[in-house]
Amino acid sequence: MSELPSQSPLYHAEHSDRYERQALIRQYEEATKASLVVVIDTIGPWSITYLEELFFSNRNPGKDLDLHLMLETPGGDGEIAVRMARSMQARCRELTVIVPDRAKSAGTLLAMGAHRIIMGPTSDLGPVDPQLYIPHSRQHWIAAHDLIEAVDGALDQVQKQPTAFHLMATLLSDVNYLMYQQAKSAMERMDDLIEAAIASNPKRNSQQVQKLVSKLKKESIITDPKVHGAIFGSKEAAAAGLPVLEPPSEEQWEIIWRLWTKYFHLRRLQEGWTRIYENRSASQVVTNP
Repeated sequence: MSELPSQSPLYHAEHSDRYERQALIRQYEEATKASLVVVIDTIGPWSITYLEELFFSNRNPGKDLDLHLMLETPGGDGEIAVRMARSMQARCRELTVIVPDRAKSAGTLLAMGAHRIIMGPTSDLGPVDPQLYIPHSRQHWIAAHDLIEAVDGALDQVQKQPTAFHLMATLLSDVNYLMYQQAKSAMERMDDLIEAAIASNPKRNSQQVQKLVSKLKKESIITDPKVHGAIFGSKEAAAAGLPVLEPPSEEQWEIIWRLWTKYFHLRRLQEGWTRIYENRSASQVVTNP
């Protein structure tokens, strides 16, 4: 007779989807001999605590094991992304970031700190343009570049046509001068964040860091994007000097994709934005309205 679940029957039934995901995580770990954690979220101040929770579980990789991170994010706070990369690098032999769908902006920064990045035909990195969190707006996260362009464009329009003042004021009602200055400061800090992210990989020496920084700066889509959602696939990422690997085996990519579709389905069922931090034995799934 097969071993029965340790949880009570009703509790196990209520959380069966979670146990199926964690079974796939274990299957991936057995196939790769690496520890796998999953982060699906906009990267923000809360991300550090949720990530740390995963390292207090029974599968803390340690310096003798590799750590793989499945990451899906539209972006967020670049400073937090660098802290996450440093935290993970301190807890493993080598860090691999897996991107089944997208890892934009701050997610791309996090990936820059990895030893390698696994991308498939569906994967997408993106411009490293800072984002600002605006709690009371409909979007919540706004690209600093877009905010600056909007304010400068509105001021220019008002100078040309003073009667447009009330319209511009209404359109920018969620923005104040402090946010505008924060956006400009964030843009000025972008180069430092790229360097800090790349240097979070302890196997890179200062010369390697500067070489990769210089190469990335030549890629306008990374450092001077026209739009936050610009596409940056595996070929573009590899050409820019990032350590991109194609999926090493069909089996590994199939497990990745099966696991990803379970998270995709989970978020589709929720009415708000869902934060997911999970490994083989720990799970935080938080839905915000």
